[in-house]
Amino acid sequence: MTLPSHVHPDQLIDFNFYHPCAAGGDPFVAWNALRDGPAMRWTPHNGGHWIATRGEDIKAILSDWERFSSSSAFIPPNPARPRGVPLEYDPPEHAPLRKILLPAFTPAAVKRWSEEARVLAIELVETLAPKGGCEFITDFAQMLPIVIFLRILDLPMEDREPLLAAVNANLRPADAASGAAGRAYMNAYIAALVADRTANPRDDLLSQALKADIGGRVLNEAEARGLASGLLGGGLDTVTATMGWAALFLAENPEHRAQLVADPARIPKAIEELLRRFAVPNIARVVRDDIDYQGAALKAGEQVLMSACMHSMDPEVFADPLTVDFGRRDSYKHASFSFGNHRCIGAPLATQEIRIFLEEWLQRIPDFRLNPNDLPVRATGIVHGVTRLPLVWG
Repeated sequence: MTLPSHVHPDQLIDFNFYHPCAAGGDPFVAWNALRDGPAMRWTPHNGGHWIATRGEDIKAILSDWERFSSSSAFIPPNPARPRGVPLEYDPPEHAPLRKILLPAFTPAAVKRWSEEARVLAIELVETLAPKGGCEFITDFAQMLPIVIFLRILDLPMEDREPLLAAVNANLRPADAASGAAGRAYMNAYIAALVADRTANPRDDLLSQALKADIGGRVLNEAEARGLASGLLGGGLDTVTATMGWAALFLAENPEHRAQLVADPARIPKAIEELLRRFAVPNIARVVRDDIDYQGAALKAGEQVLMSACMHSMDPEVFADPLTVDFGRRDSYKHASFSFGNHRCIGAPLATQEIRIFLEEWLQRIPDFRLNPNDLPVRATGIVHGVTRLPLVWG
């Protein structure tokens, strides 16, 4: 492995976060193993980058835009990809770009979309319940949040499957070819979408954002594509991924499931605990200037990767962190929605969708388990995901 001159040999690690474990293995176990070593590790994979392994550093770096820029939030950098809006912008540009999204996530808007999500969830679960089993990801997790998101952007339902395939290939590529194909599809889709909504605006989030005033101007072409890219990437995967991990955990842990069935009032705290224990995003920052940080000589332009799960599984941040405890009082301090200026603007809606899933599913299918003849499939990359989850009940 190549060792840059400014990296200490003890900091070098052979770790590719796209393939941290054997295919189908548990990425959280692989990530947690990095804790045995320096606070900052260097890997030569994916162009070479740093990895923060301590929870307090992950929170600090994500909150410190003056030393760690958001200008390239994904590894490896891809100059052909639109820069995510507002995800990959720092102050002072960040605030006005974020502001144009606020109308879609006001309490009134979240209430509207949550009401639609509940109607859809009931319909989905009542259709599945008599069947005695399902493949949870395609039959539910890729339906509930994604159909609502397509409605927010006024996109046709027939676009759901090709978009999902492209986003999944981009976030969790099986190989370089599949990742490139996913990115190519998304770039072409985004370009066509922006052109259409610019010429033929509708009453949807993207159309409204394209004509919003940003300090006396509107979004330019690159920003418009970056906005669409950020919305599609976030809206089509992260809630689905979280639902997958939650369903997998509950299928394997009937005692936890029974707590929520017996007392649905515990669901809100359980959501925070599931978001903590199964934190899915892996996000990067760019070092602005040469600095010494936690014993590492960071050079300007280098990227630092933060996995939210490393914050959630740190015993210095959470007591007994690997144990899922629905009575835990500080679960809400998790990193699933990031920290600082870039805390996820869609967090209230995401939380509501997960709550609706648990409330409506557990009411109608309280006793479910893994299919012993068709085991779950896990995959990881920019987002930890469960790509296949066969469940049975009855």
